[in-house]
Amino acid sequence: MPSPDTAGPLQAGRTLRPVGDRGLLLELPGLPEVLSVQAQLQEHPVEGQVDVVAAACTVLVTVQESCQVGALGDRLRAMDPSLPAEQDDRLVTIEVQYDGADLAEVARLTGLSEDAVITAHTATPWIAAFGGFAPGFAYLTGGDPRLEVPRRDSPRTVVPAGSVALAGTFSAVYPRESPGGWQLIGRTTAVLWDAHRIEPALIRPGNRVRFAAVRELVEVAAMPAEAAPVPPDGQAGLTVVDPGLYSTLQDLGRPGRMALGVAEAGALDRAALRQANRLVGNAAGSAVIESLNGGLVLQAVEDQVLAVTGAHVDLAIALPDGREREASLCAPFLLRDGEVLRQSPPVSGLRAYTAVRGGFAGEEVLGSRSTDSMSGLGPPALVNGVVLSVGPPERSAVGSAELPRRPGAPDVLRVVPGPRDDWFDDDALARLCGTDWTVTAQSNRIGLRLDGPPLTRTREGELPSEGTVRGALQVPPSGLPVLFLADHPVTGGYPVIAVVTSADLDRAAQLPPGAVLRFRT
Repeated sequence: MPSPDTAGPLQAGRTLRPVGDRGLLLELPGLPEVLSVQAQLQEHPVEGQVDVVAAACTVLVTVQESCQVGALGDRLRAMDPSLPAEQDDRLVTIEVQYDGADLAEVARLTGLSEDAVITAHTATPWIAAFGGFAPGFAYLTGGDPRLEVPRRDSPRTVVPAGSVALAGTFSAVYPRESPGGWQLIGRTTAVLWDAHRIEPALIRPGNRVRFAAVRELVEVAAMPAEAAPVPPDGQAGLTVVDPGLYSTLQDLGRPGRMALGVAEAGALDRAALRQANRLVGNAAGSAVIESLNGGLVLQAVEDQVLAVTGAHVDLAIALPDGREREASLCAPFLLRDGEVLRQSPPVSGLRAYTAVRGGFAGEEVLGSRSTDSMSGLGPPALVNGVVLSVGPPERSAVGSAELPRRPGAPDVLRVVPGPRDDWFDDDALARLCGTDWTVTAQSNRIGLRLDGPPLTRTREGELPSEGTVRGALQVPPSGLPVLFLADHPVTGGYPVIAVVTSADLDRAAQLPPGAVLRFRT
């Protein structure tokens, strides 16, 4: 598939690179130019603009449709990045207990004493340059240059929430428990992200951040959550008897919030979600249950109309009198009060989508009911005994049965080269597209980890973190690609050799461990 048109003159120090079929990455001389471009696009968006993600030297911009990329490229070429950007420079003070696991290592790397590291970190305010990685995570710049240190050689699998850290010229606070490779020098109890606040992020781009050393932190106990068997905005509809391996509520996600560190999330197989909703007469983006590898068991509370799409599972309905009947995949069916629906393990595919007429109700977080496994936003994964409420039915009629989709073997996914294919040798793209890649068991909603012959980089060192998208094929030092899915991190520091086209991503959601796939341009 041809790359989006990025031809045309650019001023010195500026490069325009394709990011899949719906995005462009603009490289700029430095952070002032990045913030200028970001501010101009936020004030005057281009047609179809979805996300604008600023980083140290780049701005990632995505649009709704591939046909809008040309106009986006014209706009980016014409922009003047020397225009100053207005910033919210309010001061945020964060109390820190400096007892981090890497404090001694930072002292060794910088040649300072531990007390001198603390003094340098607290002496002057830092500036929040841009967000990314996770909701509420802000990259802070402008600190003491003596504190420049590399990331850890081996990233931690778990960094505690509230950890205060250094990496390169940046400092940051981890808003929640997550993996990470930054050097940990302290911790805070400040709440960096709260989706229920008017401004969810405590630190926003442009803010000044002053760290204050304290001997002891005041721990604020979290209020215990009260069980709410039926959310207030709907009627009891289905009880989860068994969630199977992993089941969550999903809709079409949270587009347009990547600048806050919030990925789109939502259903991995969006075509299956839309099909399930169409069959029961819902709006296309109504919330459904996404189930991994079958096994979901639901009991109706009052009569309900359901449809199941996606992976090829068998559907059996147990009646209260002990009898059993079958239901068809990709067709609406009635589940009467007290009846129990069971999904078998899939014959093919991986994820099944269960819609109920009226859609699943419940609280929206940033405009969506989706569970985001990376950020922790949205409702928790389903568990035994939870009662799911159902909204009022739409006026649309219930649909007619449709044919299930039949996956190919191996699946072939189209890609757009770049934005960082120049980090690899000349044959890397040909090897990417000429290899049968195997999906590993370490895959999840964040991404598919692939096994095959490693791709070879030709550049040493680290790529400064920059915005990334669903469908990106990021290549870590191992040389084995990771195909980002819906819950991917907003920014990444490994080069992306190519991006899967938007039209082909739904098929990636149905590839189980052991499946074989290929790529083609």
